[in-house]
Amino acid sequence: MPLLRPGGPWIDLGIIALYLGAVTWFGARFRSRPGEGSLKQYFLAGQTVPWWAISLSIVSAETSTLTIIGTPALSYGHNLAFLQVVFGYLIARILISILFLPAYFRGQMFTAYQLMEVRFGERVRKLTAFIFLFTRAMAEGVRVFAISIVISIVLGTGELVSIILIVALTLFYTFEGGMAAVIWTDVLQMGMYVVGALISFFVILHHIPGGWPHLIVEAGAQGKLQVLDFRGGFTAPYTFWAGIIGGCFLTLASHGTDQLIVQRLLSARLESESRKALLASWLVVFFQFTLFLFIGLSLWVLYRDSGLAAPNPLDRLYPAFVWNSLPTGVRGLVIAAILAAAMANLSAALNALASTTVMDIFRPRTGVSQSMALAHGATVFWAFVLVAIGAVAHHWGGVLESGLSIASVTLGLLLGVFLLGVLTKHVGERGAIGGLLIGLATILSVRFGTSIAFTWWVLICSLATFAGGVAASRIFREKAGV
Repeated sequence: MPLLRPGGPWIDLGIIALYLGAVTWFGARFRSRPGEGSLKQYFLAGQTVPWWAISLSIVSAETSTLTIIGTPALSYGHNLAFLQVVFGYLIARILISILFLPAYFRGQMFTAYQLMEVRFGERVRKLTAFIFLFTRAMAEGVRVFAISIVISIVLGTGELVSIILIVALTLFYTFEGGMAAVIWTDVLQMGMYVVGALISFFVILHHIPGGWPHLIVEAGAQGKLQVLDFRGGFTAPYTFWAGIIGGCFLTLASHGTDQLIVQRLLSARLESESRKALLASWLVVFFQFTLFLFIGLSLWVLYRDSGLAAPNPLDRLYPAFVWNSLPTGVRGLVIAAILAAAMANLSAALNALASTTVMDIFRPRTGVSQSMALAHGATVFWAFVLVAIGAVAHHWGGVLESGLSIASVTLGLLLGVFLLGVLTKHVGERGAIGGLLIGLATILSVRFGTSIAFTWWVLICSLATFAGGVAASRIFREKAGV
């Protein structure tokens, strides 16, 4: 069946504009009243958020636009092997609940890196904070570019204009409402893009003669339903061992040491609620990845049966189908849902970057009004940085794997030093810094000198950092730590 662009684009543009205006208004409603603002309210939502909202917010931050447009491209070009990485996510969540959450809830912490000061001192706290700021800014820049792909398809605007538009709208409600706005808009927007994905999936099935049974037969015959891949070696990114072990370490780092997720965990009332939110989020993540992988398979069958060539690059596959092939009104809703994912993740990144900048780098000791001014200023600063990075991110390859590989380079450093903090007693500040330097040298050698797949990078880097820290501590003959 040929794919034809239906009429009425102005209806869809109206739906998108209405949604963007509504979510911006909704987020801005969480602004503090005069005299009520505080850093705890701005960065942790006053620790009054229920666990289920935090859980959905974690999912929203974890999946983002990279998932929505990148995951269908993976299954279109390959199979379902990416799910092996998701299996590792569950193991990591259990380990985080055991290793990190108790440490985070022992004191009144705003960021993950305050734990590093308790254990190693102020210099390690600032060093790990700088690593996070670099990692998150680079990875988020890729996500900003990803959403510019969608906007450019819909509006025909250039990449830079598209990037500025989405960042400006998200900045407005993040600036006003802080973490409360981030979490509750996450909940709203996650519901939007899941509904949008389900609608588009069933519409694609309707376009396929024979529907679901035909999809299963065709995809199965070509091996595209394969999930488990037990090949050995370190060069293939989506094997069983790379998924279970590499995915576990990637999530240990991203959810246990990255302020983007840790900030949500710290927003819970109690450690038990934080743990419940973290574990429950995996069920939703697994469902989401499965859904978007099957969207990619359904598009593969549809394009194959129709004799159509896939767009280049493949990252344009899903948003291009939505805008060019779904009925009027439906496509506006689905595109609005994709934008919802982008805004949810971007708002979280802005708040996480601002909280780390304020609490770990500047560490204000002034009054509430001055501290809040600093928080607002940091939020605006990082918005400009993300626009700049997003404008050049199109040179870095496929958006999903680009985002994951950028994070994998430096997240291993954070995980390694955090593991030194919670698993050892004798390693001190000099050992921790020595471990970070050894880990950095190791991961740069792996990244630029080998063909090892990015799914192994966090494991390699964190083990090198941990072992290097232990060795450096013995060389420096450090005494027992905290």
